Amino acid sequence: MDKNIEEKKEELLKKGSKTFSEFKKFIAKGNAMDLAVGVIIGSAFGKIVSSIVDDILMPLIGVIIGGIDFSNLTIKIGEATVTYGNFIQNVIDFLIIAVCIFFIVKLMKKITKKEDPAPTPPVKDPNTVLLEEIRDLLKEKQEVK
Repeated sequence: MDKNIEEKKEELLKKGSKTFSEFKKFIAKGNAMDLAVGVIIGSAFGKIVSSIVDDILMPLIGVIIGGIDFSNLTIKIGEATVTYGNFIQNVIDFLIIAVCIFFIVKLMKKITKKEDPAPTPPVKDPNTVLLEEIRDLLKEKQEVK
């Protein structure tokens, strides 16, 4: 019985070791690291844009439309309070973030734009090349007649 348990332990350790090495390979790939960096930078960027919206744009928009503070806009329906001002503010926040990301992606495409390499002619099958040569020789022979 103890021997059976030891075999199972060794088998589990081997499987665990294999899984861990697969996980290390996955994490070491550039895609996983790039994704992690993108999420972290995106989160920080979102905070900056939210601050621009909340602290700069929304007060200016409020002044333009007569001093309305969107965050305080509410409707009372029975016992429920619907804070649609927060929704409006979040929609504006989303639109500004989307526009910023659009321009950043566009800028990155310009910066990282690489020249298209000259197209390489497809490698032909030797049989095809031989048949084309035979065809050309037959055409020449017919033209001589």
